[in-house]
Amino acid sequence: MSATRREILKGAAASVLLPLAGRIPDVMAQEKSSPALGAIRAVTITATDLRAVETAWVKFMGYRLIRRGKLSSGTAESWGAPALKGKPYIILGPESGEEFYLRFVEQATPADYDASQSWGWNATEITVQNTPELYERLKDSPFKVRRPPAEVPTYPYLLAMGAIGPAGERLNLTWIKEKRPDLAVAESFVGRCFITVETVPDLPGALDYYRKTFGSNPSPIRKLPSIDLAVVPLTDGCKIEVDQYKGAGGKPRERIGQGLPPGLAMVTFECSAFDSRQKDFISRPTKNAIEPFRNRRSAVMAGIGGELMELIEV
Repeated sequence: MSATRREILKGAAASVLLPLAGRIPDVMAQEKSSPALGAIRAVTITATDLRAVETAWVKFMGYRLIRRGKLSSGTAESWGAPALKGKPYIILGPESGEEFYLRFVEQATPADYDASQSWGWNATEITVQNTPELYERLKDSPFKVRRPPAEVPTYPYLLAMGAIGPAGERLNLTWIKEKRPDLAVAESFVGRCFITVETVPDLPGALDYYRKTFGSNPSPIRKLPSIDLAVVPLTDGCKIEVDQYKGAGGKPRERIGQGLPPGLAMVTFECSAFDSRQKDFISRPTKNAIEPFRNRRSAVMAGIGGELMELIEV
């Protein structure tokens, strides 16, 4: 993203967390509308070296290995990625046991891959218990710190830093220093994802899409010096940050052959209106074979920017 994370967090907080003088809808009133799109329960990221990913996340982030295996044909087909049948994967989760999973799937990354030149998912924001301590821990690690911890101006309860993981995953690591009703405070040193960030070609259109498709009530658009953004409230302290793509030449992130889009390929959400979305699914619903919520029905659909959204029936 072209904006600094400080700007983005400030914009998100201004848009959703602390309503301003009657201009911003009340968050609690939004949640009463019970949108169909619920909490973030997994993100799926492609990686070329699963062993390096597992070692780094376990040693430096305190995540646990939940499962290691090879993708079944049913799972690969449900993702619209039949080429990944039999490919190795690992599933990691926070030490606290919270219901969130990082799923890394083996897939080669193109040499010229640059997420900033395409639309779709581009960052995972994870709660932590102490950003300065994590910063010190990551100094000599496979995680590359791209922005040291900084307090978000006017919102002292947010202390955020940025990093790039061993698979090239873009991470925003945020210490929420006060418990708040609409934010998921970390339950272990490194907690779960509470915000996913996506870039879209048409911000107003994307917000309208979330309204019409899921009954969500996005925040007003916040215009920052280098980016326009808005936030879609979910449930269980989660949100989607939607950023307007800047510049010319943007395009949907293309799949690799019959695999997944490279990088942050897919985000998994709870969905309370699963059957009503069947016309949008890229393949028939199937019983979910891997975390989260094994044996529940799941299916994948594409969002307005081509981003893959896996829905889990709840």
